[in-house]
Amino acid sequence: MSSSSSSVLELEIFQYIDVHQSDFIKGLKEWVAVESDSVQPDLRKEVIRMMTLAADRLAALGATVNLVNLGSHQLPDGQDLPLPPVILGELGRDPQNPTVCFYGHVDVQPAKKEDGWKTEPYTLTEINGNLYGRGATDNKGPVLAWINAVETFRALKLAMPVNFKFVIEGMEEAGSLGLEKLLEENQCFLSNVNYIVISDNLWLSNKKPALTYGSRGNACFFVEVECGDKDLHSGTFGGIIYEPMTDLIALLDSLVDPTGRIQIPGIYDSVAALTEEERRLYESIEFDLEEHKSNSGVKKFLYDTKEEILLHLWRYPSLSIHGIEGAFHEPGIKTVIPAKVIGKFSIRQVPHMDLLVVKQQVVEHLEGVFSKRNSPNKLKVSMPLSAKPWLADVNDPLYKAARRAIKTVFGEDPDIIRDGSTIPVARMFQTITQKSVMMFPIGAADDGEHSQNEKISRFLLFVYLCYKRSGRTEVSGYPHISTARWEGLLSTEQSQTTVSGELVAVPSRKQNFQSSAHSYIFFIKCLLSLKIHCTGNFHFTEN
Repeated sequence: MSSSSSSVLELEIFQYIDVHQSDFIKGLKEWVAVESDSVQPDLRKEVIRMMTLAADRLAALGATVNLVNLGSHQLPDGQDLPLPPVILGELGRDPQNPTVCFYGHVDVQPAKKEDGWKTEPYTLTEINGNLYGRGATDNKGPVLAWINAVETFRALKLAMPVNFKFVIEGMEEAGSLGLEKLLEENQCFLSNVNYIVISDNLWLSNKKPALTYGSRGNACFFVEVECGDKDLHSGTFGGIIYEPMTDLIALLDSLVDPTGRIQIPGIYDSVAALTEEERRLYESIEFDLEEHKSNSGVKKFLYDTKEEILLHLWRYPSLSIHGIEGAFHEPGIKTVIPAKVIGKFSIRQVPHMDLLVVKQQVVEHLEGVFSKRNSPNKLKVSMPLSAKPWLADVNDPLYKAARRAIKTVFGEDPDIIRDGSTIPVARMFQTITQKSVMMFPIGAADDGEHSQNEKISRFLLFVYLCYKRSGRTEVSGYPHISTARWEGLLSTEQSQTTVSGELVAVPSRKQNFQSSAHSYIFFIKCLLSLKIHCTGNFHFTEN
């Protein structure tokens, strides 16, 4: 495809999305209105209804859709609850085209207005260009952005350059119950997939787009200390017994030092050395320490430079203590010696760390510390929950295509980042399919996933940026506003202004629901450059 014809196609696609942005927002509003909270059992019917809505939307695109029944699961109280079905969708079967599988979820975290929301959480509300609502960025907005991208291609009667497969679930916020088994049992559905793309995380900053190539794992531990079968009065027994809480505090205190370094022997032995190529990735990443500090509400970090902060967030293990079960925690004071206490902590492990080895190291360390206390109490250490880290190759053709797509839409290269949290589904798909997996986030760092006032932005600054770089004097959709006028509007930090009698929203940053659809469309377009060779390998070719 020539450069000129490519530009014409880009303009046509941009204009279609600009014209139909209200339709896109209306679709998100309808989805946000569904209280698809997978955590609360009494809302399970809403999750199932949401799955049906998503399936209907894919079917309207012409996709073949299968709602796969997962059966039920048992709650702690013994109640059996149906699991929402998983959507397996397929669109396009051209053997000459590569096949991209998109994963997303349409269930959400719990949300109530009284928890601190400034709007009704299940009513999508626009304030100063931000769309507030539960699921707006996690993950209904991203799922719809992909659907909008495909819908745009079909509306413009453009040939799809790739085949699509969709895996959409409704239990991600509750641990993706049943998903791994389903994928293993339906490997034929994934057998011809070349790439998997997941849009279920955030940028590192509020301004610059990013691609994510890795995440840490997580090993959760319980350390239990017990002295008897009942709580005791501290006035009667304090000072004459070995108290479980005292033992537990000593054990927890032995895990990490004041600088944040884990004190468990051998825990760092398998951590890979930092390569020069990876070190260079960190240098160009946009990361505002003060902004991150402000977002967290803390006064001081353990490290003072961007590089050290990111290294310790992404590629070094960390240990966090989360709480103590069995101790009195209500307001006031209760002078009791608890009979049994359970400390809870986790280790975010990085690639090359073996979970079984980590567990053995933790157990041996805690047993060693405990034995030195000569306590007669009972010690029990367990690892009830764990997930492995995930790491992808940033030089994979999938990442090259995505970089070109983002550069086309946002006018700049994305940050190439890792995620300090755990994303089990990325590792799950990579392990089962043995194919390339990429995290393609669209939410900004301050979008508040899982938090009150979750949002996604909708402004059109990306259009202005693209036109400014091309030297044009008008912004698509706003021909009466010159780039010079946009410059003035942007510098004022206004949320809206009146131009030629028309009330116009002023963009505040480069991330939005429409630009996500644009970026996804150009991600699809970039895959035109992926040519299948007779060996079955994919090669990336610059146009």
